[in-house]
Amino acid sequence: MDVPYDLSSYVRVLKMATTPTTNEFLQVSKIAGAGILLVGLMGFLIGAIMLVLTGGGV
Repeated sequence: MDVPYDLSSYVRVLKMATTPTTNEFLQVSKIAGAGILLVGLMGFLIGAIMLVLTGGGV
């Protein structure tokens, strides 16, 4: 493991990185939010199906 080389590559990446524009940020936020909602919906549906199959809704 070559620590000086690793640090220089990290610094190079940080120098190339830029702050996202408002449009880029909004697009990433929408996609991440949609993914979170999709995972939540899948969990809800699986829970509802399990509840119906086991008869726990009575």
